[in-house]
Amino acid sequence: MEMHDVGFSGLAGGRAEGLPKWKRMLDFAVILALLPGVLLIGLLVALVVKVGSQGPVLFKQRRVGFKGRQFTCYKFRTMKADAETSLHQNHTRQLINGKAPMTKLDAHKDPRLIPLGAILRATGLDELPQLINVARGEMSIVGPRPCIPYEYELYEPWHRRRFEAVPGLTGLWQVSGKNRTTFTQMIQLDIDYAQTLNLGLDLKIIFKTLPALAQQCLDIREARQKQTGKPQEATKTVPLYHQ
Repeated sequence: MEMHDVGFSGLAGGRAEGLPKWKRMLDFAVILALLPGVLLIGLLVALVVKVGSQGPVLFKQRRVGFKGRQFTCYKFRTMKADAETSLHQNHTRQLINGKAPMTKLDAHKDPRLIPLGAILRATGLDELPQLINVARGEMSIVGPRPCIPYEYELYEPWHRRRFEAVPGLTGLWQVSGKNRTTFTQMIQLDIDYAQTLNLGLDLKIIFKTLPALAQQCLDIREARQKQTGKPQEATKTVPLYHQ
């Protein structure tokens, strides 16, 4: 599948390619509703990043989105400037080729992280600048997560059916257990979302996002406590979301 760069040229007829009118309207409604809080929290996060380490506040990275097209994704930087990527590439390859849960390197105290970087990532605050991508039509509030090009190259042909939907800040996989699911389960959930796309499903996912983020924070905390040998109460497995 050929990759292309998508920017403002990806807009057609006043709305982004691959986004139904109702979905585009929902995206802007959410942005407007969250804007005051996002600006305030964003300033605090930017201060944390600036004080905690040297380098730019924003991190720009090429990601793969709708129909396999590349775009520049924005995030608050949570890693040291010029952090190497081989560790993440190897971790990604193992997850794709194996059947292990999709745990992040954050759960293992990734040495590349800046102070408080793990908290920003676990709470999703590092992804607030992606609202810029949503406004530009490269992403949506709800959709499969945009992957990195080297991850895309490892995909089998059927995996790429997940790109039939515009990528999002949150999605069906994110509220269906996320770090407790395997790569294959993630792909299937993303494909299910692309095939079921409707307003009701998007609203359900949006309302489930905050509880899912809270569970993700607990999961990461539990994993770190297990590493240090501290006793931890058993947590219930989060069931996968079903239509």
